[in-house]
Amino acid sequence: MKYDVIVIGTGPGGEGAAMQAAKGGKRVAVVERSPQVGGGCTHWGTIPSKALRHAIFSVTEALANQLLASCGTVVKPSVAELSRNARSIIEKQVAMRQGFYDRNDVPVIQGQACFVDPHTIEVKEERYQADHFVIATGSRPYRPPFVDFEHPRIFDSDKILSLDQHPKSMTVYGAGVVGCEYASMFRNLGIKVNLINTRAKLLEFLDDEIIDALGYHFRDQGMVIRHNEQCARIDGGEDGVVLTLESGKCVKSDILLWANGRQGNSENLGLETIDLECNSRGQLDVNDDFQTTLSHVYAVGDIIGFPSLASAAYSQGRKAACHLLGEVIAQREQEAHDIPTGIYTSPEISSVGKTERELTEAKVPYEVGHSQFKSLARAQITGRTVGMLKLLFHRQTLEILGIHCFGANASEIIHIGQAIMQQQAEANTLKYFMNTTFNYPTMAEAYRVAALNGYNRLF
Repeated sequence: MKYDVIVIGTGPGGEGAAMQAAKGGKRVAVVERSPQVGGGCTHWGTIPSKALRHAIFSVTEALANQLLASCGTVVKPSVAELSRNARSIIEKQVAMRQGFYDRNDVPVIQGQACFVDPHTIEVKEERYQADHFVIATGSRPYRPPFVDFEHPRIFDSDKILSLDQHPKSMTVYGAGVVGCEYASMFRNLGIKVNLINTRAKLLEFLDDEIIDALGYHFRDQGMVIRHNEQCARIDGGEDGVVLTLESGKCVKSDILLWANGRQGNSENLGLETIDLECNSRGQLDVNDDFQTTLSHVYAVGDIIGFPSLASAAYSQGRKAACHLLGEVIAQREQEAHDIPTGIYTSPEISSVGKTERELTEAKVPYEVGHSQFKSLARAQITGRTVGMLKLLFHRQTLEILGIHCFGANASEIIHIGQAIMQQQAEANTLKYFMNTTFNYPTMAEAYRVAALNGYNRLF
């Protein structure tokens, strides 16, 4: 069977590439090794974890509701019960995404794809040829050989979603985005959490003020955080798991979540047959157009590493497809700082642009504008007063250089500022926020408050 484009993987990157190529008039097929489309994002990553987070948040809100408490309402669901909500969302996502392929006449070939030559793959003993390929096979949790993931009390971020017990304590090894999100979720359920960080700070890529705020709130919630630690040994027993650290410390808890890195899904693709090499984490190198060293083979999403975001993967897939179509997406070239982060801890974090640390190192004359959520009417009404919006702007030109948000709905709020930062220089200034009328009461009003706060610092 011959196609113009074959996409391997149906996560966000694969879907973006397949839809763009199909709408560009190409004959497209996708290969998916799992029984259903959607990739890791839909089945084990973004969707189930965020659905679980929302379910936990709803429960904690109910527990804090004095009216419900006065009525004698008791809400104490188990982790397993909360996870059922995630499964219902996954089913909806799968049906919707399968519909995309059906409507665009893109067949889904089920099975493991393996290259047999630069223009041919084999799936279940059937061979398919294409002029172009897009590898979008995603990633999985990194599993070091010395950790016994078969033990019923030792989990990775995929396995934790099927947790069928309600532990009293847990240890999270790895304080990256995934580790921080799960630590926050389980702490909100009243579970004692030990967060072990292999680095000096939490989420070092964030602005220092946001890092400090996150660490403060984690500890305020009762979480124990240990920085600059390395695993020496993990011993799983019938009554718990003991993590021994190289510093000599021993941490015992009911369960352990290993959340220290991810591995690209590059095995069994036959990449050695076409002379494509991966790094030690199974990731492929690509150029600015997402081409590998073979110009007709593209790679997008987690298989190429940073930034490993579902949102970025979809955009990468579209851009790769546009390149093979001979088109250019009509938008400003995005740098890494233009891609917003969305970290679903409690409180939520989102940012776009430069941090204070980066601007200081670059000797850029900047100023800061703050808006504390506790001063916003909407936050007072909803009771979600923890958090802030922070604007970084050039002292002379007033150009917006960075936006950092910490608190409820941060990942939604950030897009207002992101849209302004994408405008031409004369439109991307602090004065936009100062002169714009925002609905009242809203969280978006934080932009006006922060802009005025920062502008007043100039005089």
